[in-house]
Amino acid sequence: MALPLIEVRALADIRRVRAAWQQWAGYSAVMFVSSHAVDFFFKENQALAPDNKEYTAIKTRVWATGPGTGKALLKQGVAAELLDMPSTQAGQFDSEALWQVVGTQVKPGDKVLIVRGNTVAADGAVAVDTESGVGRDWLAQRLKQAGAEVEFVVAYERGAPKWLPAQRASAQTAAQDGSVWLFSSAEALDHLRSLMPGVDWSSARAVATHPRIVAATSALGFGLVRQSRPTLDDVVSSIESMP
Repeated sequence: MALPLIEVRALADIRRVRAAWQQWAGYSAVMFVSSHAVDFFFKENQALAPDNKEYTAIKTRVWATGPGTGKALLKQGVAAELLDMPSTQAGQFDSEALWQVVGTQVKPGDKVLIVRGNTVAADGAVAVDTESGVGRDWLAQRLKQAGAEVEFVVAYERGAPKWLPAQRASAQTAAQDGSVWLFSSAEALDHLRSLMPGVDWSSARAVATHPRIVAATSALGFGLVRQSRPTLDDVVSSIESMP
């Protein structure tokens, strides 16, 4: 059973996304935070593709935090020899793991673009991801310390979904019947808290794909939380090993 906890949608104004595409050759590297960032960035620039025939010859490095994002980039035509990401055997797929791969590439004066999303609250307020020391902001700090210039562009929006009564009922049942929840985003847990206020999660079990997500799941009150690498085999093994 799938219960969506994050809704992803296109931007109303894509001018900055298109401007970033036109400046692609000026960047030493472009980092994508997720497959959603890849999909929306390239989708919004499809109309400009005929004007960028030399795109595949540009030597801008392209960075991904994990295999899902990497696969999305290859699908969009990014050359494999220009793609940098953590090994599929890495303990985690995150900005810290990516830095271990690309840190030695960075030189003073390099320009690096980070493509990401915005979070839209229920009241319509937009919150840019700026949590210090976490994820792409941690990476931006490392880049600046190495003398690089960092720019950001927002390629999509995400926010809490609107659940139907049947979905709320399913979630209520899954909180108590021994179902195993799979979480790959701490933001998804914030939305679950808002969608299901006051629920007792102490009987619920979960698998989370990063230490920060494990912490958020435990904070919500889940009785049993296991950490897993975000690969299908590891997730399945974590679920099968649960009591």
